[in-house]
Amino acid sequence: MSTSAEPAFEFGFLLQISEEAPLAAALNDYLAPRSYLAGFCPSQADHRAFRLLRGPPHPRHVHALRWYTHIAALQPDLHPESSMKGKRVQPPWSPPAGTNVPSLHLYNSLTRAKEPFVPQKGNRVTWYCCGPTVYDASHMGHARSYISFDILRRILKDYFKYDVLYCINITDIDDKIIRRARQNHLLDQYKKKQPKAAQILQDVLSAREPFKAALASTTDPDKKQMMERLDAAVSAALLPLQAAAEGKAAHEIVQPLAEVLLENSKDLLSDWLDKQFGSEVTENSIFSILPSYWEGEYHRDMEALNVLPPDALTRVSEYVPEIVEFVRRIVSNGYGYESNGSVYFDTLKFDGSPQHSYAKLVPEAVGDQTALQEGEGDLSISADRLSEKKSSKDFALWKASKPGEPSWDSPWGKGRPGWHIECSAMAGSILGESMDIHGGGFDLRFPHHDNELAQSEAFFQNDCWVRYFLHTGHLTIAGCKMSKSLKNFITIKDALAKNTARQLRLAFLMHSWKDTLDYSSNTMESAVQYEKFMNEFFLNVKDILRAPTDIAGRFEKWEAAEMELNNSFYDKKTAVHEALCDNMDTRTAMEEMRVLVGLSNGYIAGRKGAKLRPNRMLLEGIATYLTGMLKVFGATEASESIGFPVGGQSQSIDLESTVMPYLTVLSDFREGVRKIAREQKVTELLQLCDVVRDDTLPELGVRLEDHEGLPTVVKLVDRETLLKEREEKKQMEAEKKKKKEDAARRKQEQEMLKLAKMKLPPGQMFRTETEKYSKFDETGFPTHDAEGKELSKGQAKKLRKLFEAQEKLHADFLQMKLSGD
Repeated sequence: MSTSAEPAFEFGFLLQISEEAPLAAALNDYLAPRSYLAGFCPSQADHRAFRLLRGPPHPRHVHALRWYTHIAALQPDLHPESSMKGKRVQPPWSPPAGTNVPSLHLYNSLTRAKEPFVPQKGNRVTWYCCGPTVYDASHMGHARSYISFDILRRILKDYFKYDVLYCINITDIDDKIIRRARQNHLLDQYKKKQPKAAQILQDVLSAREPFKAALASTTDPDKKQMMERLDAAVSAALLPLQAAAEGKAAHEIVQPLAEVLLENSKDLLSDWLDKQFGSEVTENSIFSILPSYWEGEYHRDMEALNVLPPDALTRVSEYVPEIVEFVRRIVSNGYGYESNGSVYFDTLKFDGSPQHSYAKLVPEAVGDQTALQEGEGDLSISADRLSEKKSSKDFALWKASKPGEPSWDSPWGKGRPGWHIECSAMAGSILGESMDIHGGGFDLRFPHHDNELAQSEAFFQNDCWVRYFLHTGHLTIAGCKMSKSLKNFITIKDALAKNTARQLRLAFLMHSWKDTLDYSSNTMESAVQYEKFMNEFFLNVKDILRAPTDIAGRFEKWEAAEMELNNSFYDKKTAVHEALCDNMDTRTAMEEMRVLVGLSNGYIAGRKGAKLRPNRMLLEGIATYLTGMLKVFGATEASESIGFPVGGQSQSIDLESTVMPYLTVLSDFREGVRKIAREQKVTELLQLCDVVRDDTLPELGVRLEDHEGLPTVVKLVDRETLLKEREEKKQMEAEKKKKKEDAARRKQEQEMLKLAKMKLPPGQMFRTETEKYSKFDETGFPTHDAEGKELSKGQAKKLRKLFEAQEKLHADFLQMKLSGD
């Protein structure tokens, strides 16, 4: 054997040997001192020597045998009849065809289509989300965005295993904050003066005049409805005070009425005070107290909702130097201009640049003055401010501060940041010139996000500041959009007083994150029922797993039922994965999980019905998977592998493992007592066992479920849930008892009516109906109507049937009375 660089072996003399045995011996002696496995390409001599041997040499010729098998492996078809063929050569292999594996696609507002998600830097995802403007309590409209983005963030991080850097901002400098801070300050100052009833009445009447004028001119139906509610509240408090004042009522009667009016009128009164004295509020600290307080409340609300804190949080007030530099660079790049101390973005010049495009998200909204002015802020849309712009489409990057507004130094004079610029500067500082994801509410698309894109791309001189724009859908109440400015909102605290954070999250999970969600009792009831459905499954699986068995006994033979359930398990996991790849469709994922639980419940019922144990390992796998998915969604933070926590987060770590052995002993003892009580027919003991189950243990968060012929099931459930179930059960029993009593009463009434009817002799039944009949025969049967006309044959026939029926009833009564006597 040889390679291209080695000479072939000299087999010439060996080829003269014709007998196989001597040839094998001579070949072995020849190969003994040589390396005959160094190469990989047999020579012509190898081929000729190999053909002279009809089979492998005897094992005593070790070297010859090794040479022979090596040649046979390299050239299996040189000796077809060789017994070595196929033994050392693996057959051909090819990979399976496989199936298409779904990949993550996200609905991108920049294209209004689902696009493949491809981060810019490998597995790292940079994400900026617009945060709250902190001037009032956070409401469920905010929760719509922040819970939804928390769910998406968790799925990216914990399911798809991306390395997510999540940044959110706090807007603590804004027209709304400035105005609200001034109004609160001025109203507090007004109250500190302790005005008399007459002064309050006069001031409210003065404040009401411009309010009434604004109400009359308002065309927006939602805003008009809000203002009408305010006016009605003022009127309700105004009339009693006016009546008391006109009647010369005593001070102790008038002053409390004035205080009620002051409270009901605080919105329009504070606005009236601001218009008069707002420009006199100059202390910057006044404008920081309000946002500082509400930011704290916002963080507490997010914690209560189990929303993960951001990796980075930025506040506008802390980034003013960066914002000034951002504006300066935009101006130097040619896309901004100064006017009367303010700086505006030149939208026409930007849009005219070959490498840029204005309003990428909502191009059809360009020129919408209502939206543009709303984006500029209430304090920045005066005629003089609007006249400073080259175009009505331009927007403020930096606003010259007017009296009564906070201010910071800048190259253009004292001023404050515009609304849109804050996000660009802060996000750019943290995430750089291009981010993977930008998120916000649907109503921020234009002008806020479109202006962010424009000014950021003007700063970085690129056209890809954001790769994927995600916008959450609106949240409505009975079809109406929730809004702080319209005072049509439910605070997060109010919502949490009615439902748990998990139930709110489940409601969001059961709807698409990008579509409108209507917050209603029906929506929340669906979430409550979903939670209950899942929790009961987890509790049943835990009960199955608590059944005693040895370490090997956990593994049981799979029959057809187990194979069927496992195939369904695989199918549902696949369906959940496909749903999450499809724009993180949690609605479909949650429904597939629900179906999986339904199939599992059917399997458990079937096995128990056949008096067979369910396969614990299979059910444990399903329950663990479902719990894991709920953890991914943020619907549970429990450390245990199965189910929801019991007794609150702080107690959930080892509560079940700690108390369950004792509860099992109690349950077994109770079951033994019940058995003896049934055998001995001791009713009192059975009743005491029922009291333990129905009254005592629910107070401790323990549910016992008795099943005929099967061991009692022990479940740990939240005490509040059990007490609610007990009340509902009592209510149902009370309703059932009431229905039974009502039915018995109606039956008795019917029997009494029947008895009264039976008592009436047939000859008297028509005689009392003088308005219908005027003459009767000797039996009391009517012959003429009230007008004296003889009854027709048809009429008489009908009445005869009634008469004969009464004859029978009365006869039965007489017979019954006779029997009774």
